[in-house]
Amino acid sequence: MTFFATAADAQLLLLDKNQVDALLSPDEVLGAVREAFMLHSEREGRVFPVVREPLGTGGVFGIKSGDVQAQGLLGFKAAGFWPANRQRGGEPHQATIMLIDPATGRPLCVIDGNTVTTARTGAAGGLGLQLLARPDSERLCIFGTGVQARIQLDFALRLIPSLHEALYISASGERNAAFEAHFSGRCDIAPATDRNAAVAGSDIVITATPGGGALFDLDAVQPGTHLNCVGADTRGKRELPEGLLARARLFVDDRTQVRQIGETQWAPDTECMELGDLLSGKAAFGRAPKDITVFDMTGLALQDLTVARLLHARAAETRTGTRIAWPW
Repeated sequence: MTFFATAADAQLLLLDKNQVDALLSPDEVLGAVREAFMLHSEREGRVFPVVREPLGTGGVFGIKSGDVQAQGLLGFKAAGFWPANRQRGGEPHQATIMLIDPATGRPLCVIDGNTVTTARTGAAGGLGLQLLARPDSERLCIFGTGVQARIQLDFALRLIPSLHEALYISASGERNAAFEAHFSGRCDIAPATDRNAAVAGSDIVITATPGGGALFDLDAVQPGTHLNCVGADTRGKRELPEGLLARARLFVDDRTQVRQIGETQWAPDTECMELGDLLSGKAAFGRAPKDITVFDMTGLALQDLTVARLLHARAAETRTGTRIAWPW
């Protein structure tokens, strides 16, 4: 990964949203995210302390960073959530990734991180379903109809072949024709008329909202249900009802991180297992038919970096992107 350039001929590669979209494929993202979980489990990749702070503008700003020393991989993602962007006709989630040469500290590549964040989070959710949900799951309930809800359902349908029905709950509680159209022909999809009934009748529940509070009642969750929780990624956010984690077998992407900013912040003493340890073989999980399982997802910096490394390599192969002089 390390590149050496003289002070005079050093360049910085820029990849915009359209270029990132063209270079990424779901299967490659899935492979990169799987590698990130494995690197984290083996402690070959480091995850540095997360910055996640509210702003006076109404937004939330964060930095996730890390490295893989043996691969010469170093970088960070500056990202957050600006809800007022919707009124401006823009996407509220914003992210920018930078890869850095660990030998010199010089920037190598700046990448629009919105698609990367969306895709790697969807892939992480898909891996969680593969490892934790009942393999014969048929019905899914999803809270949210935004970009992240769409990618979570996309990977769920891609990786759980038995899924054929999806119920969704939008922020307004109304039908979302565009969301339904995206999955036309892939599953039977319809809005839920009763959120508790939808949860009670589903094998899989995915929560992908801004995390403003519990989305359903505790008693709605039936034995055998698996839940992927995406929206709690900042102090104070939550999507699950109080008491659910105590009833569930809890899986996380990073123990420290989820206790700070994930669903687990509300029950930090809950015993948990890292998903990467299942992938690496460090740990094993045998699902009992009545187990309730929860995957608390807060997103690993290593996921951003392994996908960014993939993009950097693809851009070099295809001569994609803008290269500007960056002498030092």
